[in-house]
Amino acid sequence: MLHRIVCVTCGLLSLVSTAYSSDAVPLFERGHIKGQWLTASYPDDSLFRDTVGAVSHDQGTELRLNFNANRDAWSIKADYQFLARFGDSLELNEAFSDLFLIPQSLPSDDKRWWDLTHEISSSDSRVLAQRLDRMHVDFTSEKTVLRFGRQAVSWGNGLIYNPMDFLNPFDPAAVDTEYKLGDDMFYGQYLLDSGSDWQLVSVQRRDEAGDVTSAVRSTALKFHGFGLDREYDLLLAEHYDEFMLAFGGSTNLGDAVLRGDVVFTDTPDDWVASLVGSWSYSWEWGGHNVGAIGEYFFNGFGLREDDYSPEKFAEADALTARISRGELFNVGRHYLAGSLTVEVTPLFNVIPNIFLNLGDGSALAQLVAQWDVSQNWQLLASVNVPLGPAGTEFGGLDSGIEGRQLSAGPAVFAQLAFYF
Repeated sequence: MLHRIVCVTCGLLSLVSTAYSSDAVPLFERGHIKGQWLTASYPDDSLFRDTVGAVSHDQGTELRLNFNANRDAWSIKADYQFLARFGDSLELNEAFSDLFLIPQSLPSDDKRWWDLTHEISSSDSRVLAQRLDRMHVDFTSEKTVLRFGRQAVSWGNGLIYNPMDFLNPFDPAAVDTEYKLGDDMFYGQYLLDSGSDWQLVSVQRRDEAGDVTSAVRSTALKFHGFGLDREYDLLLAEHYDEFMLAFGGSTNLGDAVLRGDVVFTDTPDDWVASLVGSWSYSWEWGGHNVGAIGEYFFNGFGLREDDYSPEKFAEADALTARISRGELFNVGRHYLAGSLTVEVTPLFNVIPNIFLNLGDGSALAQLVAQWDVSQNWQLLASVNVPLGPAGTEFGGLDSGIEGRQLSAGPAVFAQLAFYF
């Protein structure tokens, strides 16, 4: 399997080098190629072991080409992606396609307004696809930004968990967070003389029948303001036919920074509140720059007890719907996370992370290394180690089959990126 990704990556590098060196691609702005490797293990009681064995191996390649054209206040942006995936997780995704906890192997436009993804070919252990992850028209003046098309928006003050960022947030344990997935939307921003601003977003989607309806639309209005040396956010939104109200902000506490958000959602059953609060601090330690983050997250949609049985999930429609849509990534209610970034050298960072479920005592320990090998090359690597007994979130959820858990063991990830 490794030779496939090496061949694909080398071929893409050759094509890009030729085009880039000769300036043959019009309107080309920048791009990258990433080659990825993931090896994961599965304990003896894991149900996934029946499909992929004790150890799974996956490889992937991504080519991203960013194009941009400007004229006066108008601009057009388009980001093309070529994606290749090889390995065991494709079979795992197929075998457990109905399980809301299993993410898709590649992005899909089945529920997006525009279908800008084309699957080139696929098999049990391979899929090749191409897509446009950004495609939007912009108008920019001194105080106004208007943008229509496929784009990404990031809101909220959480550094690890972010309940206010309900449009394609990153998994808290994601290692590569360079690009969020784009959605098809209208975005507007108006800047006030004070430096505060208003932002409006309207995201169009398709329902299960493929129809564009208001029931799956998201519309949000957010105000970002400044006052008394503090920043604050106020948000009103209608998201999948549910009303949302949120507020948050950030302030200094000595040399540290405190951030937080509170989000209220009017679900068919009742109002649900979620919140996040974080503390961050940077200092110099032994001649090395160090940054620390401590964060608490209350997931109002999570299960109230540490009983994560299939029967409990069957009753938690609001939770499973949000996990399936990629808005949430945790099943419990109370979480504590910590992160430490150590700058070993200006080009090499080591980042240990811990994600703790306070309800069941399970955790995910993660060690990330980021090395800027040269001006255009970056190596990103991580080791993930789930901790906890059977029946817990990170130790392995109950599958409903006696003695079998939805569990995974330690995993190793590596990614080499070339930027041009």
